[in-house]
Amino acid sequence: MAFGIKREELQNWKDQVAKGEIAYLTHYWLEPRFPGINTVTKVGCADLARLSDWCIANGLNPKYIHRRQPFPHFDLIGSKQKEILDRERLWHQMRKFGMMK
Repeated sequence: MAFGIKREELQNWKDQVAKGEIAYLTHYWLEPRFPGINTVTKVGCADLARLSDWCIANGLNPKYIHRRQPFPHFDLIGSKQKEILDRERLWHQMRKFGMMK
C-alpha cells in the first residue's frame, strides 16, 4: 500500500516513465515481508533496455524489474535506496521521508 504522495507527483512520474526517462518516486510503504522498512522508491522507465542498464550500472539485478505495463519499475529499499537517492541528488525526497541524517 502506497501513501504520502500527491496525485500530481504520481502523474509527473508516470509522464516521465512513459517518455522513456528514468524517473524516481518515493512514498511510504508497508510490507510485512520487510519489517523496519517504511519507504520505497520506484525507479521507472518504459524503455526496458534503459531500465535494465540502469539496474546493472547501480549493482542491481534487472531480473527484479516489475515489468508491469505501462509503468515498468524497480523497487529500491533500504540502504541502496538512500545511496541512490543521495547520488542522484534527490534530497527533497530524502527529507520528505526522513532519510536525511
